[in-house]
Amino acid sequence: MDLKPADDLVTLVRAYNPRTNEALIRDAYDFGREMHEGQFRKSGEPYFSHPIEVASILAQQHLDDATIVTALLHDTIEDTKASYKIVSDRFGPEIAELVNGVTKLTNLQLTSTETKQAENFRKLFMAMSRDLRVLLVKLADRLHNMRTIKSMRMEKQVQKARETMDIFAPLAGRMGMQWMREELEDLSFKVLNPDARASIMRRYVVLQSETGDVIERITGDMRSELKKAGIEGKVSGRAKRPYSIWRKMEEKDQSFSRLSDIYGFRIITGTEDDCYRILGVIHRRWRSVPGRFKDYISQPKSNGYRSIHTTVSGRDGKRVEVQIRTQEMDEVAEAGVAAHWSYRDGVPAENPFAVDPARWIMTLSEQFQNEDDHEDFLEAVKLEMYSDKVFCFTPKGDVVKLPKGATPIDFAYAIHTRIGSACVGAKIDGMRVPLWTRVKNGQSIEIITAEGQEPQATWLDIATTGKAKTAIRRALREVDRERFIRLGWELARSAFEHVGKKATDKALETAAEKLRLNGRDSLLARLGSAELSATQVVQVLYPALVPDDGEGIRQDRAVIGLSPGQKFERAACCQPLPGERIVGITWKGRGVVVHAIDCPVLGDYEDQPARWLDLHWHSGKHAAVNPVSFLLTVGNDAGVLGRICTLIGEQKANISDLRFVDRKPDFYNLLVDLELRDAEHLHNVTSALEAESDVAALSRNRNPSAARPPAPAPAEMGETVGLQTSG
Repeated sequence: MDLKPADDLVTLVRAYNPRTNEALIRDAYDFGREMHEGQFRKSGEPYFSHPIEVASILAQQHLDDATIVTALLHDTIEDTKASYKIVSDRFGPEIAELVNGVTKLTNLQLTSTETKQAENFRKLFMAMSRDLRVLLVKLADRLHNMRTIKSMRMEKQVQKARETMDIFAPLAGRMGMQWMREELEDLSFKVLNPDARASIMRRYVVLQSETGDVIERITGDMRSELKKAGIEGKVSGRAKRPYSIWRKMEEKDQSFSRLSDIYGFRIITGTEDDCYRILGVIHRRWRSVPGRFKDYISQPKSNGYRSIHTTVSGRDGKRVEVQIRTQEMDEVAEAGVAAHWSYRDGVPAENPFAVDPARWIMTLSEQFQNEDDHEDFLEAVKLEMYSDKVFCFTPKGDVVKLPKGATPIDFAYAIHTRIGSACVGAKIDGMRVPLWTRVKNGQSIEIITAEGQEPQATWLDIATTGKAKTAIRRALREVDRERFIRLGWELARSAFEHVGKKATDKALETAAEKLRLNGRDSLLARLGSAELSATQVVQVLYPALVPDDGEGIRQDRAVIGLSPGQKFERAACCQPLPGERIVGITWKGRGVVVHAIDCPVLGDYEDQPARWLDLHWHSGKHAAVNPVSFLLTVGNDAGVLGRICTLIGEQKANISDLRFVDRKPDFYNLLVDLELRDAEHLHNVTSALEAESDVAALSRNRNPSAARPPAPAPAEMGETVGLQTSG
């Protein structure tokens, strides 16, 4: 496949920005093509075709030259010999920063473990706060990757589709780019549930054949009504995307045949007054559906979105959604926050409804900045990022925006933290209601407060917003903070004296810094609340002085041969134990995976000698925390299982899991997971079990299929290695 020429891209940009810096775009095109020369996507296409398509997607959104150039260069720092300095020297520091920001976003593993995911979400917000155009490029990058995802292996398709559905589609929606959100969701839906999507498509075709072109008929009716009223308006309609229909079916627990509002119509008019006049025309001609009216013109969304939404019963009782807005409102509805950088006729488009990105990202992240705990932060982000809004009123008529499912507690904290903390009750539309009541659009809420009231722990289960949960947790910690600090001090003093040291303020401050806590008092409070142990604090400062308390060698020091600070984990496929010969395989971003020397999985890495590490276990007493699986065949007699569990317990081994694999009238097979110290401990356990007459067979259950997938060296979704890459 030949690359799309630079002329096509320049023509696309010049159409909305006649004053574009054509030379800059052509230079970026030539540089990117040169840097990616010889690289190919999984589909076999030249790799540079991907950055060109990303730039085209952004050009269709009428974005500025810097964003277009960043799209052309967005993989150069990560995947080619180009460096930040080279890009900066040739294209300037602004573009170099944008390209570097996209690179950092690409390297974030947003679907990893909860803690790591939360850390990376913080980094995502930091990158967004510096320049939101970084996220615009990343979203366009993900959109093109999803459009061409079929060239990837199936497990990678599922991983990327899930990440897109969980993270990138909601982000696009929150930024106001609803068209992109819908396409990302539908492309992900096609991978994650192809049968359901195909079923909806088939049923939609059948519906069309039975009812004819409903969209054309209703569009004609609306145009006729507007003409009668003397109002200018452009009317368009479409069927909702398959994923949107599927989600409604799931939410309402309805079949496709009973789902009525699968059509959407949009009316673009000249003025705000015309929007309300058209609303009157629509409601006079068709019956409105109660509870399905939203006025985002008088109460805009935080991303600048303005429109009137109403749902009416159209022909044959079919419900249809109608959106009414002006041309300027429509531009923001299509581009969202990105409208800030849109160009028209060579100059930035002056749209009064476009939101300042700096202000938008500040309002989005302000409720997260006080969350110290990673899991709490992640919960707050997901609650606030991915929820629909409802609009409620204070007794004075002020509007408060809340996520769907919010309660009076959330309402109180949205007004002010002091009001939330002092809340003792609430009234909705003048009626006293429980604090766990779910608020609805248009309700008036009055918060009843009392002096001396303090937040209750049960409120954490009632609140739904990140802001409320954060404030409640902070208040609950403060209530007991002084008591915890005093108790923590006593625990620290005793633990330090035990190793011949003093718990001075300097020592505690140093320990707090090493544990990434905010000072001495924070450390002592966590000690007093049992979130930290005194032994952990002492170990951070004086690891050599901590006595063997019977728990054995610390797990993070069990293996010798690693680099300082290098992390390791035992391979699930072979479950190596201290005392057995081992070898390490390095993984980018994960540290080292330790395998038994006879593990069959090691054959997969024979051609990658640079990843092998010669390791051995630390001599001494290891803790009994190393999981090992056994397959047992035992007699099906009364009391057998109890005797086996007793034998294992007598060997000081803990059973972490037990599963029946196969039951027969005389025997049954068990999978038993034990936590052992070392190879000697393994020998003692197996000897005791083999001596039991009711144990017919015993073997160690090693499972090569439990090994992690191959290291992420092959280039996929924008990652490049050698000549075979994928954008």
